[in-house]
Amino acid sequence: MATYALVLFTFLALVSIQAFASDPSPLQDFCVADRKSEVFVNGLVCKNAKEVKPEDFFFPGLDKAGDTSKNPGSNVTLVNVEKIAGLNTLGISLARIDFAPYGGLNPPHIHPRATEVLTVMEGALYVGFVTSAPDFKLFSKVLNKGDVFVFPQGLIHFQFNIGAVPAVAFAGLSSQNPGLITVAKAVFGSNPPISDDVLAKAFQLDKKTVDRLQAQFLNSS
Repeated sequence: MATYALVLFTFLALVSIQAFASDPSPLQDFCVADRKSEVFVNGLVCKNAKEVKPEDFFFPGLDKAGDTSKNPGSNVTLVNVEKIAGLNTLGISLARIDFAPYGGLNPPHIHPRATEVLTVMEGALYVGFVTSAPDFKLFSKVLNKGDVFVFPQGLIHFQFNIGAVPAVAFAGLSSQNPGLITVAKAVFGSNPPISDDVLAKAFQLDKKTVDRLQAQFLNSS
C-alpha cells in the first residue's frame, strides 16, 4: 500500500510540474533584471530593489513603423526582457509587426517558450499555424482590423499581408524571452552549415539546389 501511495504521489507531482511549466513565477513585487551581473541563472538576476527606477519598466517607440523594405517584407519590434528589465520573471512580452503591402511576410517560425496572441491593427493578414506529428494540420484564417488569432507555443506559424496597404499587428507572448526559430533560416542558414547530403535527402532536392539555398541564407546574415 505504501509503495502504491508513493508511486501515485510521484505521478501526481510529475503531472503538476508538466501542467504548470512556464516562466518562473515572481516571489516578490518585481525582479528587475541586473544586466551587469555575471551570474548565470534560468532568467536574469534581480537588481537591488533600492536601485530600481521607473525607467526599468518603460520602453518608448511602438508608435513608429519598422522598416519593411528588405526581404521578406516585414519588421518585428520585440519588447522583451532585454528591452524592459522590469519584465524579468513576469512571463510576458510584446511585439509590433509591420508588413509591406502585397506580400509582406513574417515567415514560418517557432517561439519555443511562448504562446502568441496576435491582434491586427491595420490591414489584412493571412495567418496560420501547423500542428505537430502525425497530423501536420494547418489552421489558417484571414484577419482584418480588430481580429485576434492565437498561435500555440512551439508550433510553426506565419503571417502574410494580402492587402494593398501596409499592415500592422501587435502580439503578446507568454514569456519574458519567447525565443525565435525561423524555419528556413535555421535549416539552410545554420553555422556551420548542415551537410547538403542531409538536407537534399530530407527535402528531396538535388544538392545544387541545397547549396544555392544555403549560400542565399548565409549571405543574408
